Amino acid sequence: MKKVKGRIRPVLVYGSEALRKKAAPVEKVTPETEQLIADLLATLMAREDGLALAANQIGELHAVIAVNPRTIGVDQDPLILLNPEVVECKGEVERSEGCLSLPGISEVLKRPAKVRVLAVNPRGRPVKVDAEGTLARALLHEVDHLNGVLFIDHLSPSRRKLLKAALAELEKQSCA
Repeated sequence: MKKVKGRIRPVLVYGSEALRKKAAPVEKVTPETEQLIADLLATLMAREDGLALAANQIGELHAVIAVNPRTIGVDQDPLILLNPEVVECKGEVERSEGCLSLPGISEVLKRPAKVRVLAVNPRGRPVKVDAEGTLARALLHEVDHLNGVLFIDHLSPSRRKLLKAALAELEKQSCA
């Protein structure tokens, strides 16, 4: 993969249609895919609060995610995963979760404590990622995004009802 300069793109907020659509698998890495990867990474790295980002959060319906482990103190280069698939989950942990597409909203969710994800790297090679804790949560969160699922969808109806006004406000912003 050649070095492509990424553009910082706007992160879509709740109410944007792309957040509810399933991303298409990446069949092969093309120059357009390379640009998407560069843009996704540039957008993520520009956000101090951003641990991970899915392509549909910047309006692209391709199965690509970027994760920056350094955000959580893990000394590891950012991960770019194409067509990520969660193949194994272990344990369970309850922690607060938020999302760049739902600014100002965080809720406590149960998620697996450890995960194994199979994906393809930007060079088109298969990779296996074993993660635990916050990194596992981030991978699950971003794979959900690629399936049109938001973390609030995992909440009970009563918890979602309590967020109704905040979600309506975000929806208004996305339509503006």
